[in-house]
Amino acid sequence: MEKTLKNRHKELSDLLVQQINTDGFWTGELSSSALGVAVAVAALHFDSPNKNRKEIERGLDWLKNNINTDGSFGDTPESPGNISTSLMVYAAVNLYSSKDKSLADLQKTIAQYLKNESIDVLSNQVSEVILSHYKKDYTFSVPILTMCALCGIPKKNGFEHIPQLPFEFSLLPQKFYRLLNLSVVSYAIPALIAVGIVIFKKKKKRAFGKRTRQWAVKKSLRVLHKLLPASGGFLEAVPLTAFVSLSLINAGYKETDIVKTGIEFLKRTQRSNGGWPIDVDLSTWVTTLSVKALRTKKDEVLSSVQQKQLVLHLKSIQNKNIHPFNGTNPGGWGWTSFSGSVPDCDDTPGVILALLQLQSSENSRQEVIAGVKWLLQLQNRDGGFPTFSRGWGKLPFDQSCSDLTGHCLLAISATIKNYGKEISSSDLKVFSKTIAKASNYLQKNQRSDGSWLPLWFGNQQTANHENPVYGTARVLMYLQDTLANNMADSGIQNKLQFMIDAGVKFIVDNQNSDGSWGGEYGVAGTIEETSLAVSALINTKYKTACQQGFYWLDQYFEINGLKPAPIGLYFASLWYDEKMYPLTSYLEAVTRSLELQT
Repeated sequence: MEKTLKNRHKELSDLLVQQINTDGFWTGELSSSALGVAVAVAALHFDSPNKNRKEIERGLDWLKNNINTDGSFGDTPESPGNISTSLMVYAAVNLYSSKDKSLADLQKTIAQYLKNESIDVLSNQVSEVILSHYKKDYTFSVPILTMCALCGIPKKNGFEHIPQLPFEFSLLPQKFYRLLNLSVVSYAIPALIAVGIVIFKKKKKRAFGKRTRQWAVKKSLRVLHKLLPASGGFLEAVPLTAFVSLSLINAGYKETDIVKTGIEFLKRTQRSNGGWPIDVDLSTWVTTLSVKALRTKKDEVLSSVQQKQLVLHLKSIQNKNIHPFNGTNPGGWGWTSFSGSVPDCDDTPGVILALLQLQSSENSRQEVIAGVKWLLQLQNRDGGFPTFSRGWGKLPFDQSCSDLTGHCLLAISATIKNYGKEISSSDLKVFSKTIAKASNYLQKNQRSDGSWLPLWFGNQQTANHENPVYGTARVLMYLQDTLANNMADSGIQNKLQFMIDAGVKFIVDNQNSDGSWGGEYGVAGTIEETSLAVSALINTKYKTACQQGFYWLDQYFEINGLKPAPIGLYFASLWYDEKMYPLTSYLEAVTRSLELQT
């Protein structure tokens, strides 16, 4: 077994090194997205069907080549169909179906799927279904319906049944956003503004609020311009940027820099096969996952030069100013090195831990402590950590969550372990208080079966798309490593161990009969979930479960290679897969196992 693990470690780590880009870090590759293609095609059409003809045709060809057998479209080519993505593709194709028979046939096929799902694309029922599906969260539902209306779906009065987004609220200081009853999540403010403006322009205006909104339009556009990154891509996201662009074009603001740079962003990010990913890349995230996967074996895999390059890169992309998007102070890291990235509470602890792991190459104390202090300012009153902004809690993607909280807890404890003597006593007290509050949050949010739910990761095959295996495995590893740091008082240590024991039992109880793990028991296993579950169990008494998991991984890998699974969630439940996820998770499980044998 040890020899097999060593061989597998060599094989996987060689593959990992091969994926390092010419700048010395990992870029990864997100799956192409039918929804991203549909919205991008629509935005390019409204900008100029002639000037953008080549990109539009390639996008439409990609859609033709990636339809599911039942006439639907899913979020990735590996995803089952869903009504939202299928409707968006139907709307985009509607722009060209009258002039192209192949597209007319494609549209009919999609319409039949939607009809089978009880959606009549020719009636106002479309808005009823989409609004009911997303409920109080307008982050995705209102942009979907807006694009449909602009594309002629349904043909008459499409805007009359679309809720008005209160774009005028963007004129208030950012600190007040969380106090408002906004119907979109914090990271969708560009959509709130742009989509809200086009709805106001197109919808029959009612007397109440008309003058206020008319006055607010140009001022809101100035706010939106301040949020515009140098790349032109809001959040470096294709759907969000395309929604903003097509909305402003149809509202009469085609000549703004927001639209011009947004269209250039869309043209620049189209892939050679005609597709678009939902986001340019997750380079910071996959880089920290790669470093994490190597753990104590990093010196066997990465040269000192490679490690120094990684340190310099990660330090260079730390946010140095108050961020215009969410108003947070300097010190955090976002998910990519591109300018549209926003600091968050998963990438920041990931970079902190990577720098600590690589710090023999170059001291990173200043950046690490700044990163921890950035995390502290975002901790919510409940003790948990949100993704982007403190105090937003009305919609799920703005609330505290267990996996991010566990990640922050580990990063803070590791910082104390490495720099405790160089941290002031007052700061140490704050760090310790933060650890105590985070531990209480995790205890409160551990479910009765011992599991935790993650925020940004799910499973397409579970009934409610939740992924307790992923969430529990991640939190378990964070708590186990925090416990090993021995930087908390005995009471907290005991609390962590109690939570670990309950979480471990959940993981064991949810192993499939073939040795794999999916999102929950009975759901088909993936490399990602199985590897994470094995990593969470390696340092426990459940050796047989680990061996069965490794056996399944070896068999699956030999047959399928490192096939990624749609496990990620983005922008209101939009699925994606990332080619680095199976590699980094599998390698980490092997590395953790080898560490116990040395």
